[in-house]
Amino acid sequence: MATDRPVTIKDIARKFKCSPSTVSRALNNHPLINEDTRRNLQEYAQKVGYQRNSVSLSLLNKRTGTLGVIVPTLNHQHETAIIEGLQSILQPLGYLMNICVSNESYLLEKEYVDKLLANRVEGIFLSVSQETYDSGHYEHLESIIQRKVPLIFIDREYEGFEACRVTIDDYYGAFAATEHLIKMGCQRIAHLKGPHGLAVTEQRYKGYIDCLEKYRIPLNEDLIVTTNFGVESAIIPTQRLMELPQPPDGIFGVNDQVAIGAMYVVREKGFEVPNQVAIVGFDDSPISAYIQPTLTTVKRPGKQIGTEASRIFLGQLKDSSTHLPVENIVLSSSLIVRESTLRVNL
Repeated sequence: MATDRPVTIKDIARKFKCSPSTVSRALNNHPLINEDTRRNLQEYAQKVGYQRNSVSLSLLNKRTGTLGVIVPTLNHQHETAIIEGLQSILQPLGYLMNICVSNESYLLEKEYVDKLLANRVEGIFLSVSQETYDSGHYEHLESIIQRKVPLIFIDREYEGFEACRVTIDDYYGAFAATEHLIKMGCQRIAHLKGPHGLAVTEQRYKGYIDCLEKYRIPLNEDLIVTTNFGVESAIIPTQRLMELPQPPDGIFGVNDQVAIGAMYVVREKGFEVPNQVAIVGFDDSPISAYIQPTLTTVKRPGKQIGTEASRIFLGQLKDSSTHLPVENIVLSSSLIVRESTLRVNL
């Protein structure tokens, strides 16, 4: 059958002079249809390239088998680990995931939410963009709830918005990283702080300042500079830090990329890592174990974020209650000590 459009059940029914319902039953192996008829219809359907209309089936079954995943970037191993965690649980169950990258843009994030809802996804996993925090707009998040589509924050949340979330104990990780630098003999510890407003940024900053307070080290605003999460964002701030009359002897970067950028500048300026400047990052990205010196960092269980978020989603599907409990899971982080902080000339 030569045609420029997809073959339909009605086309097959006309060919065999039977009803579309007979064709549909035969293609679904219904026992009321004669076995020879079933085989003939199925062979013909395969020959002419008939494909089931998944959109029609989803409308009939009220299921699409699709999910939305929105992350700010795929440049870091952490986000890919989260997606791997989601896939490891949900893909074997037949779910297809639409991976969307917001590039830290509120407008792009909102557009993705609108399109995912229009395509009747069964759930949305969202790591909130920086601009969403900055803008203060969350109407697109409310639209998810209004449509009664499960919304689960992964890694980054929108504070104050009532939805399930799986995050990391960023506060503890930052506290442990700063405490480690102090125990290595550092007294002037700089912090390359992430973008304002983000929960991960503020929690890591709070862990840093609380640790300084615990050890009675005065907070020095000159040693706190803002970056974003890219390696290049650390270059100029670190140059300024190292040009201070009293440069830092320890640096805590908001993530590994920033810490690696800082390490590059520190060594370019002629300082030795770690004996003159000890450096610690956050994330335990794969490269941190292979640069020289290897980077002390805080490990985040990215894949576990995905598996826990999957568990919450599946639990919501089973529970038909109107008011589901809001789950807030905070996973532990852990310090990984490597060469960049192991000072010998204390």
